[in-house]
Amino acid sequence: MAVRACGLIIFRRLQSAPPAKVTDGIEYLLLQTSYGTHHWTPPKGHVDPGEDDLQTAFRETQEEAGLQASQLTLIEGYKKELHYPVRGKPKTVIYWLAEVKDCNTEIKLSEEHQAFRWLKLEDACKFAEYEDMQATLKEVHQFLCSKE
Repeated sequence: MAVRACGLIIFRRLQSAPPAKVTDGIEYLLLQTSYGTHHWTPPKGHVDPGEDDLQTAFRETQEEAGLQASQLTLIEGYKKELHYPVRGKPKTVIYWLAEVKDCNTEIKLSEEHQAFRWLKLEDACKFAEYEDMQATLKEVHQFLCSKE
């Protein structure tokens, strides 16, 4: 059976962005793992027994980034499912999209991560080494642009 994980792609809008191009002021939160290859990823983790996928996404975000559900706005209409092998076993990761209500909200990392960055799309794609994550970030950005 595939390993199942869920998470949130978290973004913030910087107030300093010129109103004409609101999407220029969007930054994405990526966390650097403190294990393995120290790759950069949105907060995510395995589904616990009795949890639904969205509960997992919010719990993992709270555990890994210190963000409470009440500090986030879930963006309707976006959900992405990625499938890839990890150590030869299939893995499914489901992401939703969420915006921090206050762009100055403090990020509190767990021991699973050693650093975090708020990054504009281009930089976020450079940090996220995996092609499917890069494609997902671009897709999210297009989705947000289409909602403007």
